[in-house]
Amino acid sequence: AMTGFSLIANSAGTYTTSAQVTGRLYAASDIPPTPVKMTAAVSDMETAYTDAAGRVNPDYVELHAGALGGATLVPGLYKFGTSVGFATDCTLSGSPDDTWIFQIAGDMSIAANKNILLAGGALARNIVWVVAGKTEYGAGSHFEGIILGATSAEFFTGSTINGRVLVQTAVTLQKTTVTNPA
Repeated sequence: AMTGFSLIANSAGTYTTSAQVTGRLYAASDIPPTPVKMTAAVSDMETAYTDAAGRVNPDYVELHAGALGGATLVPGLYKFGTSVGFATDCTLSGSPDDTWIFQIAGDMSIAANKNILLAGGALARNIVWVVAGKTEYGAGSHFEGIILGATSAEFFTGSTINGRVLVQTAVTLQKTTVTNPA
């Protein structure tokens, strides 16, 4: 369920809008064909999660024991059997054609007012974070990439993400800006 918004249904009842959101909001409780489309979207997300989580032969395993703040990360497949955290800014550096996949078996968090930065032409649409645990984004933090989560994503006040947030249970947004990556 979507809560905390002043929702206004369109005349067909297939989506809602809100002064608090740029664009349209969709829910399983909307009038058909929205529920069927939502089921397909959830299935697509689960397929993407399974694909990204199932990639083998990682380039990096347990890099910095998951403490990635201060690191500059090059393209590749990263695997973590534990949680990943960003206590300071982290840079992903590569070309517009490069990709990053992060397989994280635990939780992922970024501290308040910290940033994931892109360098060298790296694009958020080419960065995938596959997280089995919960994800948390501190107040005023900025994140880049596509989040594929098995549990929840919680964005605190003033946090931003250039990417997508696709999780299997709950997304909490507190005055958060989500921008679809170009």
